[in-house]
Amino acid sequence: MNLISVIVTTYNWPEALEACLNSLLSQEDSHFEIIIADDGSSHETQNLITKFIQENSISIKTAHHDDLGFRAGTIRNKAVALSKGAYLIFIDGDCIVLPNFIKRHRQLAERKFFVPGNRILLSRPYTSKILTQNLPLHKKSIFYFIMQRLLYKINRIIPFIYNPIAHLRYIHPTRWKKAMTCNLAMFKSDFIDINGFDEQFEGWGYEDSDLVIRLINSKVYRKEGRFAVPVLHCWHKQNDRSNHDKNLQRLFQRLKNKHTTYIKQGINQYL
Repeated sequence: MNLISVIVTTYNWPEALEACLNSLLSQEDSHFEIIIADDGSSHETQNLITKFIQENSISIKTAHHDDLGFRAGTIRNKAVALSKGAYLIFIDGDCIVLPNFIKRHRQLAERKFFVPGNRILLSRPYTSKILTQNLPLHKKSIFYFIMQRLLYKINRIIPFIYNPIAHLRYIHPTRWKKAMTCNLAMFKSDFIDINGFDEQFEGWGYEDSDLVIRLINSKVYRKEGRFAVPVLHCWHKQNDRSNHDKNLQRLFQRLKNKHTTYIKQGINQYL
């Protein structure tokens, strides 16, 4: 495996996206590209992306579509279709990563496994401070984060601990819960084999769970990324959840059918 494609999903929050991109551009492992999956942002976000493309040597591309509501699965499919890497890492544009994030994900990558990482949540006032003052959170030490935990600016410190015991990463191969696209990696071939995200999941909720369930159905199993590749997740208001119940029912149907892998309305539309 050589090139890694990092898929960064964003929507109308350029301040957070800037912090996310700055952390990605400070990686120890620089053999990756960035594909920004822009779910219909305004010109302010597009101008920021153009600035980053012009000022940095790492390849940055963008997939953009009109704002027709929350269509994260659709824009991620479009972004993956633009990617050149053999391995995909999905993160959200309001997540900040540590300098060893790409390097650790590369070490964890394994054929026929997906790798979900975990996250540390920032408090609302701390998020505001980080973004308004452009603080380089990705450059801070573990001792700094311990202090932030004591001050209740972050919700936990344990995810920063690295677990070196390899076999513990395989103990829940068919667990689909808490595998979210704010920090999720897999081989692109496995993603394409199940036709990517099901675009029938519109509005907030469960398109990432559905993806993981179909990966497991296709015998691509979970390899735990917790205690290796945490992200720092900025506080934000809860998304519009008007489609929650409809998406949840669709997910329940998926769980009943353990043979479903490939779906009709997916990435095949863009390849």
